[in-house]
Amino acid sequence: MTLPILFFAAGLGTRMGALTRDRPKPLINVAGKALIDHALDIADDADVGRKVVNLHYHGDMIRQHLADRNFAFSDEGGMLLETGGGLRKALPLLQGNPVLTINTDAVWQGPNPIQQILSAWHPDMEALLLVVEKQNVVGHLGNGDFELGTDGRLHRAPGSIYTGLQIMRTDVLDEITETAFSMNLAWDKIAARSGLFGVRYDGTWCDVGQPESIPLAEEMLHV
Repeated sequence: MTLPILFFAAGLGTRMGALTRDRPKPLINVAGKALIDHALDIADDADVGRKVVNLHYHGDMIRQHLADRNFAFSDEGGMLLETGGGLRKALPLLQGNPVLTINTDAVWQGPNPIQQILSAWHPDMEALLLVVEKQNVVGHLGNGDFELGTDGRLHRAPGSIYTGLQIMRTDVLDEITETAFSMNLAWDKIAARSGLFGVRYDGTWCDVGQPESIPLAEEMLHV
C-alpha cells in the first residue's frame, strides 16, 4: 500500500529558544543533518507516495532546503493552522485518502517506523497512531498520551506516547468547523466511535523539542 504523506514543518519552534531565532525548527542540525532530513530519510526508505510539506515560520528557508527534491508545499504563511487545520489545507495537494502524517522534530533508532505503521494498517481503521512506551523514549517531558487496549484501540490516559506518525482517513476533517485546530479534535471524534487505533513502535524514539534533547538524540543515534 502506497499512501501520500504530509510532513509537518510549519510550527514556530518556540521551545527551541535562540536556536529558532533565525531558522525554522525542521532545519536545526542533529547528528550532522537537518531534523527534517531525518524524517525524509525514513520516508525515502518506505513505500510512500506523494510528499507534501506544510510551511509557515521561515517557510522560504525550507523551500530552498528542499529545492532539488520532488515536493509539493502547502503554504500557511497567512495563518498558522495547527496540525488538524494544516492537514485539511494540504488535502488537495496530497490527493489521497487515507494519508500519512509525520512530525519533523523527532529522530528514530530501530526499524523503519513508516514501514511498521503501514504493515499494521487495516481498512476497518479510521486512524492508526504509532506510539512508544516510556522506557523506549528519550527527551520527552510528558506523562504519555494514550492507553493502548488489548483490542488495539487507543483511549486517553497517561501511558503510551504518540510519536508524531499516523495514518488517518481524512473524512473526519469535514466534521470540524474551526479553521485552525489541533489533530486532537479529530482524534477525539474518531475515538468516540471506536475508530482510533494504535501500534507500538519496536525501536527507540527521541522528541527533539528543546535544546537539551539534541545531545540526547545524538547519543541515541550513536553519533
